[in-house]
Amino acid sequence: MQISSFKSAHTLITGHGCSSELIEHIKSLNINYPLIVTDKGVRKSGTLELITAQLETMPFSIFDDVNAEPDNEVVEHCFEVYNCKPHDSIISVGGGSAIDIAKCVAMLAGNSQSLNAMFGENKVINRGVPHIAIPTTAGTGSEVTNIAILAVPREQTKKGVVSNYLLPDVAIVAPEMTLSCPPHVTAASGVDALVHAIEAYLSKFASPITDALAIKAMNMIMRHLPTAYEAPQDLDARENMATASLMAGLAFGNAGVGAVHALAYPLGGRYHISHGVSNALMLPYVMQWNKSACLARFVDMANALSTPVSPENNADFVANKVIQQLHNLCAQVGIPKGLHSLGINKEDIPELAQEAIKVERLLKNNPRKLSLSDIESIYYAAY
Repeated sequence: MQISSFKSAHTLITGHGCSSELIEHIKSLNINYPLIVTDKGVRKSGTLELITAQLETMPFSIFDDVNAEPDNEVVEHCFEVYNCKPHDSIISVGGGSAIDIAKCVAMLAGNSQSLNAMFGENKVINRGVPHIAIPTTAGTGSEVTNIAILAVPREQTKKGVVSNYLLPDVAIVAPEMTLSCPPHVTAASGVDALVHAIEAYLSKFASPITDALAIKAMNMIMRHLPTAYEAPQDLDARENMATASLMAGLAFGNAGVGAVHALAYPLGGRYHISHGVSNALMLPYVMQWNKSACLARFVDMANALSTPVSPENNADFVANKVIQQLHNLCAQVGIPKGLHSLGINKEDIPELAQEAIKVERLLKNNPRKLSLSDIESIYYAAY
């Protein structure tokens, strides 16, 4: 067993109704004037009121200009809003986009560095201002990871800030906060969580701790995502998905993700496809590539996913059944089929591959090494 460490948000709060405990943690962190980072959809849905209703006795501001694929300019804009008043903290309420923006702003507020200087691994010098993360989707796991991903439009790609200083002080994972999540977002974020669990389980840096979290997350997502998608008000399904997303976040936040994410990044950067959809589109095809390097792990995944196979089936057969099951789940929850369905030009694939192979931070985790031509082949298969 290789040496490994385990990191997470400082405090995790989970369970139905736990959003009401926000004020206790505001007091424990000595917060006096928070900036709430969210998006217009969350604000319009009324979900944000579950949070703002607890802040009646203190001043706060709201930044709701977060978009689906946040970029460095949104971070700079949010930081300007933070500096306009004597804010001393951040409360993020939203999906991974809002939480990632909040992480970056919290770091900028606690450091004299520019955002550009923070891109990469362990480039942040000091801890930021207090940050409480409250996800409204079950998918990204951003509330418990030490990374923030941003689009960089000028370079038509995405970059990450990776630092343990990004870990929120408190993560409040409350299923009631996800009830207003639209079905298409529920689907994309749910498959995103499944990708996190699968890639963490197949990672070269997996550990017994991350394995346990990843396997259980896979099982819960396969059982409860279709219900959360088809019956959005089913609180049991929402709670199970929120918990599974958290567990998958803890798994990949420590074991890392691999080629699915590496190949998805250029799709978001160039075509502005949401992170969850990009991952969902690439998942079965990267798994087809990976299977020969980790067949035993595919057998484990088949058990977790309740894949319909028999004990006498060989490992390769079982792996193919798992991959078909992933295709079927994506179709069941309305994920578009094939890159062509999203207006991606086949002629762009060589350039997409050139961008993907640069994501060495993730490719090094993948169980099977990829060359540039391998990446092109996977894109063509997914087309």
